[in-house]
Amino acid sequence: MAVSGSGAATARRVADALGLPVWGRAGRVPGADHAFPDALAFAREMFAAGRPVVGVCASGILIRAVAPLLGDKRSEPPVLSVSDDGGVVVPLLGGHRGANRLAREISVALGGRAAVTTAGDVALGISLDEPPQGWRLATPDLAKGAMARLLAGASARIEGDAAERADWLGGLAAAGTGGDRVRIAATEAPAAEGVLTFHPVRYSLGVGCSRDCPPEELAALVRGMLAESGIAPGAISAVHSLDLKGDEPAMIRLAETLGLPFRLFSAAELEAETPRLATPSEVVFAEVGCHGVSEGAALAGAGPEGVLVQPKRKSANATCALAVSPEVMPGPRGRARGRLAIVGIGPGQSAWRTPEVSRLISEADELVGYGLYIDLLGPLAAGKPRADFPLGGEEDRCRHALERAGEGRSVALVCSGDAGIYAMGALVFELLDRGDGEGGVSDAARRAEVVCSPGVSALQGAAARAGAPLGHDFCAISLSDLLTPRADILRRIEAAATGDFVVAFYNPVSRTRRVLLAEARDILLRSRSPDTPVMLATNLGRPEEHLRYRRLADLDVNEVDMLTVVLVGSSNSRLANLGEGPRMYTPRGYARRIDGDLREVGNRHLGDSTKGSVA
Repeated sequence: MAVSGSGAATARRVADALGLPVWGRAGRVPGADHAFPDALAFAREMFAAGRPVVGVCASGILIRAVAPLLGDKRSEPPVLSVSDDGGVVVPLLGGHRGANRLAREISVALGGRAAVTTAGDVALGISLDEPPQGWRLATPDLAKGAMARLLAGASARIEGDAAERADWLGGLAAAGTGGDRVRIAATEAPAAEGVLTFHPVRYSLGVGCSRDCPPEELAALVRGMLAESGIAPGAISAVHSLDLKGDEPAMIRLAETLGLPFRLFSAAELEAETPRLATPSEVVFAEVGCHGVSEGAALAGAGPEGVLVQPKRKSANATCALAVSPEVMPGPRGRARGRLAIVGIGPGQSAWRTPEVSRLISEADELVGYGLYIDLLGPLAAGKPRADFPLGGEEDRCRHALERAGEGRSVALVCSGDAGIYAMGALVFELLDRGDGEGGVSDAARRAEVVCSPGVSALQGAAARAGAPLGHDFCAISLSDLLTPRADILRRIEAAATGDFVVAFYNPVSRTRRVLLAEARDILLRSRSPDTPVMLATNLGRPEEHLRYRRLADLDVNEVDMLTVVLVGSSNSRLANLGEGPRMYTPRGYARRIDGDLREVGNRHLGDSTKGSVA
């Protein structure tokens, strides 16, 4: 990102070196690929979404932008500032999460200087909490203390069965001069207590199991094999299996427990490993289309040079096998389990979008949704493949998102407001629940992971703007009769009126449907005062936002459109001018409770004072 024209040329050089587009402040950065209106908001949004930020701007701009969001340095993305002339690159955050590496890469491209200030990088040329690709830090809690001792002059003792592979640690052995020694193990075995330990990632775990295998059974089988082999989970690239098992709870939990990725192969990919299997099975082939699941998955995960070190082990419902690669593996093989994230983006503005939603959108391979909602994402959607569906194409939209996830992709289904309130969440689960021949989805789609993330709903946004109209019991009713019979809608309005609920009316009118809101008003007027406060909130959270307050008796359908939420108070709701304009609220009854409590205290006091008296 660049904030001024003086940094435009440098921003282009950085972007070209990293293979990225240039984002520039609107009207100030010529030649930018994309524009943003506010630098602080843009940097903050990208940071919240987990995206590394490289700003060609003053460091202070980035510091002010992300400061409110700082929390766990182990999960925050890198943030770097680059001077307009390209002479200095400063990794501000995430030095050991890629910022230092990026700074050096950018400085080489610009012919400038990487102003790395991380002590270990400066003094020792290595950061113990950021091992190179193909290695894992097994004891992260020991890294900080070990680095402090090394910087204070301690010497390092490199040990372990994989020490000869750890050439990247070699410089530490000769660095210290003091008598204190730091034990650093490069080993495939589990870490010893108090020893800073790194694992070379050379092993591949393959698993298989019957449907609904008890998770503890598979876990016990794998633990026994690893204990006998003397191999730590950190030396394993991933848990691998057949794609038909992508939704198997035992396998998913095993990967989570071991802290490893879960990766899948097709039956054809596993069948290609048949010549290398130790125990091929015709029974397994007849069942799933390959001659071995656990052995085949282990070998496929280890690559063409891998060999089995633990052939298939069996329990009543599970199998496992272990293969090893001659070299460390920079990343797991196989495809990830597909994921569909059903996200609610609120009314559209980034300030009302949760960080979790921003992160899920950022992590998605592609976006699916109504085109307007995806457009409202602005920078978060830029460059991502997207599938736009019109209004009325809701079922096609959800089915497409599920099927793409079933192919192993990470998909975000983008909804306005909260995805579970009058949005696509319910339809996704309905499609998953439909049986064969009922218009559901494929088995592959059913195996995808589905996650839901909450958003700011229209009724929450309207209530916040009004004050606190939902302070007591309330309900939401959609006035659209496209999917709900009209008689059902009227019955629910009658029930809300009888129950004296605050009511949020969604979908109040359309071009062709303009009667139900007037009928709802008349039904409510039978049991509520004509002075009952009503709020009309249109385009909530957007530049065109428009709020109006009315008496229930004066509610005019012509003031309302499909982008309006109608909040009707209960008999207890109030509209008061409290200095900054009207505020609508519904008392919860605290005053009555406090009054009752005071009477109870008084009665106890009187009772105590009359003990022993004639009265």
